[in-house]
Amino acid sequence: METKRTWIQTTLYSGLGCLALLAGTGCQVDVGGQTLPSPYYMSDDVQYYSEGPEFKLQRESDAMEAYKAEQAALEGNY
Repeated sequence: METKRTWIQTTLYSGLGCLALLAGTGCQVDVGGQTLPSPYYMSDDVQYYSEGPEFKLQRESDAMEAYKAEQAALEGNY
């Protein structure tokens, strides 16, 4: 009777251990700010980011230059 109980416990714990291992693998994980792949990373869509301007604040710079030119033109009218 004791041998049967030990065998059942061993089988149960082994099964739970295998289930825990299967549940813990194949997930997408975020480590240190980088997303590590899931097992389906080869079939995921490719994300492409087109190359932008070298200066990241180009629109703001253009707006400031236009404002300065407008102010200079207004001061010249007086």
